[in-house]
Amino acid sequence: MEEEDVLQECKAQNRKLLFWKFDLNNTSHIDQLLDREGVTLRELMEEEDVLQECKAQNRKLLLFLSKDHCMLELVTLITEEPPSDLEEKTRFKFPNIACELLTSDVALINDKLGGDESLLEKLYHFLEQEPPLNPLLASFFSKTIGNLIARKTDQVISFLRKKHNFISLVLNHIDASAMMDLLLRLISCVEPAPLRMEVLNWLNEERLIQRLTELMHTGRDEERQSNASQTLCDIIRLSRDQANQLSEVTEPDPLLAVLESQENVAELLKNMFEGERTEASVVNGTQVLLTLLESRRSGLEGLMDLYSQGCERSYTVNSSILRAIEPHLKDFQQLLLNPPMRSAILTTVGVLEQPLGSARLHVARLVASLLQTCDLSICQEICRLNTMDLLLDLFFKYTWNNFLHLQVELCVASILNHSAHADLQNPGLQNHEERPLFQHCQLVQRILDAWEENDKIQAEGGRRRGNMGHLTRIANTVVQNLEKGLAHSQMNDLIKELPEDCRGRWESFVGDTLRETNRRNTVDLAFSDYQIQQMTANFVDQFGFNDEEFSEHDENINAAFDRIAEINFNIDANSAAFEACCKERIQQFDDCEEEEDIWDEKEINYATQIKFTKLKRGLKFCRLDPSFLLLLFIFLFFAVAGSGSATGVWERSPGQKAPLVASGSSSSGGSDSEEDPGENKTESSPKTPANQTTAPSR
Repeated sequence: MEEEDVLQECKAQNRKLLFWKFDLNNTSHIDQLLDREGVTLRELMEEEDVLQECKAQNRKLLLFLSKDHCMLELVTLITEEPPSDLEEKTRFKFPNIACELLTSDVALINDKLGGDESLLEKLYHFLEQEPPLNPLLASFFSKTIGNLIARKTDQVISFLRKKHNFISLVLNHIDASAMMDLLLRLISCVEPAPLRMEVLNWLNEERLIQRLTELMHTGRDEERQSNASQTLCDIIRLSRDQANQLSEVTEPDPLLAVLESQENVAELLKNMFEGERTEASVVNGTQVLLTLLESRRSGLEGLMDLYSQGCERSYTVNSSILRAIEPHLKDFQQLLLNPPMRSAILTTVGVLEQPLGSARLHVARLVASLLQTCDLSICQEICRLNTMDLLLDLFFKYTWNNFLHLQVELCVASILNHSAHADLQNPGLQNHEERPLFQHCQLVQRILDAWEENDKIQAEGGRRRGNMGHLTRIANTVVQNLEKGLAHSQMNDLIKELPEDCRGRWESFVGDTLRETNRRNTVDLAFSDYQIQQMTANFVDQFGFNDEEFSEHDENINAAFDRIAEINFNIDANSAAFEACCKERIQQFDDCEEEEDIWDEKEINYATQIKFTKLKRGLKFCRLDPSFLLLLFIFLFFAVAGSGSATGVWERSPGQKAPLVASGSSSSGGSDSEEDPGENKTESSPKTPANQTTAPSR
C-alpha cells in the first residue's frame, strides 16, 4: 500500500513539473468551484479539465469525488439508463465522464470503490437486469469492474466469489461483448500466481468452459454463439501464453485442461452438428477447433514454416483433441458437399450464384490444420473420405477465392512434405487402395489442364485466373519433392505410372512453361522487393556498406568503388531479365517529354556511356527510392566492370564502346544527350583509372 502511494505521489509531482515547465500553473477553474459552497458533481463534470485534474492528483478534487454521495452518483451514472428525453449526442456524456473518473487509476478512488461493499453491490446490480443490456453502459460497467480486478484484486474477487450466480448472470448477457472482456480480465489480470490459480479453480468449479460450449448449440442466438466462440478462443490463447511465460513449473491450468479434453471437444462437435446445421454454428465451432489445433503462425508465414521445417518440428497437438474430431470428419465432408444455403452475391468479377461460403472455407482450414499434425489415423480417414479430391474441385471452381487457394496449397504441401516421415507413412502417396493424391485426385492432370485452359483464355484476350499464383506454387512443390523430397522415389514411380501423353505434357510443362514462369516471377518479385523494402537502420550494414563509405571522399573518389567490388553479386544469371524488367518500366514514360526535369538544376558527371534519357524517367517513376537506386547502381557498375579483365584493363569486342569512369565531382545525374561521348579505349588500374572522361553536362 505504501509503494502504491509513493508511485501516485511521483506521478502527481511529474504532472506538476510539466505545468510549471509550460507555465500552466495558474489556479484552475475547478479549484475556484470547489471553494464555493454548494458545488455539485454535475457542475464539476461540466468542466473540460476535470479528468486532467483528477489524473494530476488534484487533492481537493479527489477528496470531493471520494465523498459517499459523489461515489454513489458516479456508480449510478454508469449503471442506470439516462433519461430518454435527453438529446442523443449528450445523453451519455455524464456516464462516459463518470466511467473515466472511476477508472482514472487514482488510489483514493480505487480504495473507496473497492473497499465500500455498498458501492460494489450497486455495481453488481447492473448484471441482474434482464437482457439485453445497453451496450454502452455494459462497456462502462466492464471497464470499471476490470480496473478493480487489477487494482483491488483481493477485495473484488472475494466479493464476486460470494455471489453464487455471478457466472450465470455474465453468461446470460454474453451477447454483449463487454461481458467477454470481463471474463478475460478475471483470467488474465489477477496477480499473484497463487491467487490467479484460485480464481481459475473457482471458474472451473462454476463449469465456465462447459457452459460456454453449451452456448455453441445450433439453436442458440448467433450473437451469443459468436461471443461464446471468441471467448473460448481467447481463453485457449491466454492460457497457453501464460503457461509458456511461467518460468517455474506450476499445476496445470484447469480451464485449458477442460478445453483440450476429449469429452469437451466431443460436446462442442455435437452442438455444432445436432439439429439444423447453420453456417454460424459451423463457423463458430470450427474457430474453436482451429484454435485448439494452433501450432504455428497462420497464412503465408505458416506455409513457409511448413516448407522449411517439415513434419519433424510440428507442434504435438493433444491427442484427445484429434480423437474427438476424427469421428466427425464425415460430417465436415458433408458440409463440403452440401453447405448451408447462401444467396447469390455480386463480386468484382460478376455474379456468383453459389458462393463458397464461410462454412466450407472453415472446413478447408480445419483439414489443412489436421494434415499438419501428421497424425496417421486422421490422415488415413481424410484420404478414405476423399476429402482432398473435393477440395481440389473447389480450388478450380472458385478461381478468385484466394483464401481457399491458400488452404488447399497448405493441404497439398502437408501431404507431399510429410509423406516419408519416419512416424508417418502417408497413405495419400503409398496406399493405392486409399485413392492417392496423384492417382485418384489426378493432381498432375489437373495442374496441366488448368494451366492450358488459362493460357487459352489469355490468348483470347481474357483475364488471368486468380488461382494461377497458388497453382504455380503447388506445381513447384510437386517438382521439388520429385527432385529432392523425402519420398522422391515413390513420387517418381507414381509419375511413371501416368499415361504416356500426360507424362510428356508434364515434362514439357516443367522444363519450359514452369521454368519460364518462375524466372519471370523471380525478376518481378525481386524488383518489387527492392522498391518496397524500408531503409531500416541496419540496412546499410546488411547490404555490405558502412557509414564511412557513404561520406564524401574528397581525396579518393574510388573508395566506394573498391568496396563495391567485394560484394558477391551474381549479375550474369539475371542481367538480361533485369534489363528487360527495367526497360519495360522505364519505357512507360516515353511520352512525358514535357514533364519538368528534376535534374535541371544540377551539374551532371557520369561514369558510364549508358544512354541515360530513359533511365532518368525510370528514376522519376521510382520517386528516387534509395534502395532501388542502390540496386540499379550496382547493376550498372557490374555490367560495365564485368567486361574488364582481372588486371583492370578494359577490353571490348568489335563494336563495343569503352566505359567511362567517374570524375572527382560528387554530383551525379542524367543527361538528355543522345550523342556518343567517344570510342576511346580506357585503361585503368584496379584502384585509380588512368584516364577519366567526363560526360557532357549542362
